[in-house]
Amino acid sequence: MLWSLLAVTVVTAAVLYVLYRWLIPAAVRSSGWLTLLWHVVILERLLNIMTGSTRPQRMLKAVQKNATKGDPESVISAIDYYCRHKEWAMNVGDEKGLILDSVLTEVNPSTALELGTYCGYSTVRIARLLSPGSKLITVEFNPDFAAVARQIIAYAGLQDKVTLVEGPSGDLIPKMKERFGIKSFDFVFLDHWKDRYVPDTKLLEDCGLLRKGTVLLADNVICPGAPEYLKYVKNSAHYESQYYKSNLEYTKVEDGLEKSVFLG
Repeated sequence: MLWSLLAVTVVTAAVLYVLYRWLIPAAVRSSGWLTLLWHVVILERLLNIMTGSTRPQRMLKAVQKNATKGDPESVISAIDYYCRHKEWAMNVGDEKGLILDSVLTEVNPSTALELGTYCGYSTVRIARLLSPGSKLITVEFNPDFAAVARQIIAYAGLQDKVTLVEGPSGDLIPKMKERFGIKSFDFVFLDHWKDRYVPDTKLLEDCGLLRKGTVLLADNVICPGAPEYLKYVKNSAHYESQYYKSNLEYTKVEDGLEKSVFLG
């Protein structure tokens, strides 16, 4: 029975792959919701069944196999290669990653907050560019993701620069000052649940964690999209915002980052 189920799963996966790779028109593959449906709902679940592992665990193995321990650049390259050629994953990715690098270098924060660690890809991108003595706090709701992220961050040799905390962002943000001695953040990267972008931004404001000049950078504002967040920062007198057009990680689907400077 088990072998029959496995055979059916393998055949189904093969058929779906052929359909997606060769028979579905490029115009359909460039559709944001179809791309996410394929990669997140269909393919990931099939691979989980076939391999007996999760996507984050497979990414960790790719890092351990192909990256140089203690070298953040090689960790980033290993994940980018895996996600472009083996299995898609919702990291910020190489294209938008360059925008993240540029904004981060411009800000040169001494205190940074990341909402949504996932597997630690963007955490590594951010931490590798921080000046000595700077602090990065990254928040992850999913404990399984956090477990993988810790290993990837450590493999990159950046564990001393990063504090990873697990739990709901709405519960953790009000405790930041007391728990970590943070007065305010210079830079905030939003890359978690899109429906949390607005409430967590308001919570950061209410808790006094944003100072005049704090830069917020929000990922995936087009795909899967954060329309309420864009409406909020673009129409608020407290922010000056700029959209950076790019592509959804490892695809040709339009996506982008929204940079918003808090004006006080």
